[in-house]
This record gives sequence, structure tokens and C-alpha cells, in this order.
Amino acid sequence: MKQKKIILDCDPGMDDSMAIVMACKAPELDLLAVTTVNGNYPAGITCVNALKTLELLGRTDIPVAKGMESPMVRPSPRDPFTHGEDGQAENFLPEPAARPCEKHAVDLLIDLVKAAPGEITILCTGPMSNLAIAMQKAPEIKGMIREIIAITGAFGLNACAWANATGDTPMSEWNVYVDPEAADLVYRSGVKLTALGLDVATHFDVNLTEADIAALEKSPNKEAGFLRQAIRFVNSRGFEAYCTVIDCMAVGCAIDPTLVETFEGHVGVETAGSLTLGMTVLDARHHFVWEQLPLIHIARRADHQRFLRLLMKLVLA
Repeated sequence: MKQKKIILDCDPGMDDSMAIVMACKAPELDLLAVTTVNGNYPAGITCVNALKTLELLGRTDIPVAKGMESPMVRPSPRDPFTHGEDGQAENFLPEPAARPCEKHAVDLLIDLVKAAPGEITILCTGPMSNLAIAMQKAPEIKGMIREIIAITGAFGLNACAWANATGDTPMSEWNVYVDPEAADLVYRSGVKLTALGLDVATHFDVNLTEADIAALEKSPNKEAGFLRQAIRFVNSRGFEAYCTVIDCMAVGCAIDPTLVETFEGHVGVETAGSLTLGMTVLDARHHFVWEQLPLIHIARRADHQRFLRLLMKLVLA
């Protein structure tokens, strides 16, 4: 079986940490690097959390590079949702012995894509600041990236899109809200973008059963213990277990694209509105569609039960 080459661009975050776990343990994927960005926490913390997660798994062979420390043109907002004192649901993993890569995340992204043109899928589970700057610095890579699969946006396809809005405006998703200018640039890049919006990634069907919880409790795997503590952490604050695995949906889609049903739609990113900053506006009209807006692939629905079975299989393996 030929492995799919991926780079995971992320901002750990408990759910990004679990995405790292899934990506490392999936035999279908070849995780070339983890690049980190300002988002859930400052870039210095997200970088350390990525290193901690890889050491938990014994995968210090995978390089980690620290990336953009702020959005492209605006101050970094404060996340109204917390991932805990350590940014990892208060798992308090040991400080990592490994050090980050000497290269900046932007440069590592550029170099890896150029070394394997047409082969690399970038999984983006944080703000798109690293990707956007990489495309500005080396625009030729836009024709070399196989695909971007991103936890990005909310498209109003069901009640979950707005009920579970993660940004700090009523109709936004956190990754876009943090750096809407970066998202706008990547959306317009022409690279194939599969957007896993809140419509599927924070769906209420993404919830573990009591049997799943019991299996995590019994498992000797450190990563199972990490997920169990993360669920305990969010439950104690009135949130459901889906919060702990939002970013895992991107990894699941990379492993098995049939988990998600997509359609093509013209989408614009709101970069100005005080009530709608970070909103991803889908032009779903039958007539007079704004075709000047970028055309992206949008997840309409997902097989959440199959996704959860895949997640549990990999965590317990």
C-alpha cells in the first residue's frame, strides 16, 4: 500500500494533539512534518505541545517547526474556549526533550512541497497563516500541492454550523476568525481545498459511547489516557466529547475520503464585518451566483459513526 504523504499544519490544542495521534498511527499516511501556528495558543506553546504529543507516541523522528506567531494583518484574538492551563486539556505531559526544527514552518512547508511536487496533502487544522505566507513567499508551490484538507469555515448547511460556532462572532469558525486574511488568500489560491466546516466537524453525532469511554479507561496506551482526560476536562465545563476530536476529522478524511460527501461551492471570507468577521459566505443561489468568489469543495455530510470507529481503532491500536 502506497502511503499518502501529508504535512499537518496545526495549533495544538487538545483536538490538534489527537489529530497528531491519528496521523502518526494511521498506516495509510506518511506524516512528513508537523508545522505549528498561533491559534488556540501562541505559537511557542503550540510548538511545545506538538513535541510533547510526538514524544508521547515515541515519534521524535518527525520534525516539528514553529511558524507564524500572529495573524497576517491584525492582533491575535483571545479564544473564548479554553484547552486548559497546558493547552492539552490539563494532561500536563512532560516537557519534551526534543527541540523544534531549525527551519521556520513556512520554509519547511515550501521545501517539502518542492521536494515532492504533486504528492503532498496539507492537513490544516489551525489558522491558515503559515500556508498563506508560504504561498506569498513561494507562489510556485500553489501548483505543486496535491490538496489541502482543512478544518475551516461554517457554511450553514445544518444547525450545527451556527449552534457550535467556535469563533468569537456569532457566525464564524475559529481558524478563519483568527486570520481571515490568510484564509481568504488560501481559498483564492487555486489549490484544491476540501473544507470540513463546523457543519460536519462539530456535529452532535460526533460523540463517544459509554463503551468507547470504558475502552479508553482500560487501554494501556498513553494516547488513550490523553483522550479520556480530555473528555473529562470538556465534560466538566459543560461541553460534549466532540470538542476533543474536531481536528481529527481532517485526518480521517485523508485516510478515507469516502467518510465525507462534498460539493463545490463559491465561498467568500468576510474580513471586515463587525458582526460577521471570519464568516465563510457560501453563495448558494440558483441564479446570479458571484462566480468571482473562489470555488472550493465543501463537506455536506460525514459518516460520523464510521469516523468514530476509525478514531477508536487507531487510538487503541
